[in-house]
Amino acid sequence: MKLWSDEGRLDPEVERYTVGDDYIVDRELVEYDCQASVAHAKMLRRLGVLTAEEEERLIVALHEIRDLARQGAFEIRPEQEDCHTAIEHFLVARVGEAGKKIHTARSRNEQVLAALRLLYKARLREIEERAQRLLAVFEAFAARWGPVPMPGYTHTRKAMPSTVGLWVGAFTEAMLDNLDALRWLFRLVDQSPLGTGAGYGLPIEVDRAFTAKELGFARVQQNALYVQNSRGKFEAAILHVLGMLLGDLNRLATDVILFSLPELGYFRLPTELCTGSSLMPHKQNPDVLEVLRAQYHVVVADEFAVATLSGNLISGYHRDLQLIKNKVLSALRATRESLDIAAHVASKIEVDEERCRKAMSDELYSVQRVLAEALRGKPFRDAHRNEARRWKEPGEGQAK
Repeated sequence: MKLWSDEGRLDPEVERYTVGDDYIVDRELVEYDCQASVAHAKMLRRLGVLTAEEEERLIVALHEIRDLARQGAFEIRPEQEDCHTAIEHFLVARVGEAGKKIHTARSRNEQVLAALRLLYKARLREIEERAQRLLAVFEAFAARWGPVPMPGYTHTRKAMPSTVGLWVGAFTEAMLDNLDALRWLFRLVDQSPLGTGAGYGLPIEVDRAFTAKELGFARVQQNALYVQNSRGKFEAAILHVLGMLLGDLNRLATDVILFSLPELGYFRLPTELCTGSSLMPHKQNPDVLEVLRAQYHVVVADEFAVATLSGNLISGYHRDLQLIKNKVLSALRATRESLDIAAHVASKIEVDEERCRKAMSDELYSVQRVLAEALRGKPFRDAHRNEARRWKEPGEGQAK
């Protein structure tokens, strides 16, 4: 039986197409749907819809589902469409009539949003913890290698003198900005949608503040229609912030791939971090960094998909939004894993101080010479032109 009908008349082809892989994706949501359902059951008891005994039995059964889900043992069948139907079927089988009451004063539209936002909050906390861990790795790297000189680059050409500390410090500061963005994002998501029905409120009064407090939401999202309109908007914001974070990891990976190139050799990647070739026995490939670099592009593509999926829709819920769910869950998973591997790899990178110092060639100091001339009274433009000639005339500059 569907939550929306007991007639069983839906065309099987339509059912297969509209359900898609939602019944698989929703396995990750079961625990959070149960958490929201516990709060809803408590609220229904306060309204007098449930007896104390019914409330207790429902909560016990919901905890049983949660535990099964954590073990990977809670089944969602394709014909059940999603976790919400599977949970309600389980409750009816376990506690009878009380299981049929659990959906009183609740729409599946708000139900999925509540579960998603609880999941988002949990995942964002995990991502923040991992970002903090990576930050600590950067700080340890700077403490060990920071004073070592190395060339700074613009246009992928040597530019000015730099240090390992300046290089890693750029990623340290970037991660601090990312942490600020994650905290803002958490505050955005931390709004309870429960009690808004399908997007137009309910004809009976429910205690929205109670369920919000029970679930640990900072506040209630007030406008019932905006609850539905914010689906897609909040998800695009999540993907945007994850893209910012992965963008920095993309640059980190690209730098390390370049700086560990044998022809440069500023950094050394331990052998155990590299993979080999099926043909060329000498190869030590930085595959882990290449995959890390690629995750950014996957998440940026997902952000675009989510932003466009939720565009051109009139106010209210639309089934288009179902396709957003897996993209966000996948991006959250990829970001957690990418932060873990970035911290692991960065903690093992070594700097070849000798190669770094050897690379500090004369052209890196051209600005220093120009400014010294300017401070002695020569017009900057003349000093700049004179220095430039050294590097543009054949045989000049490089030999000095």
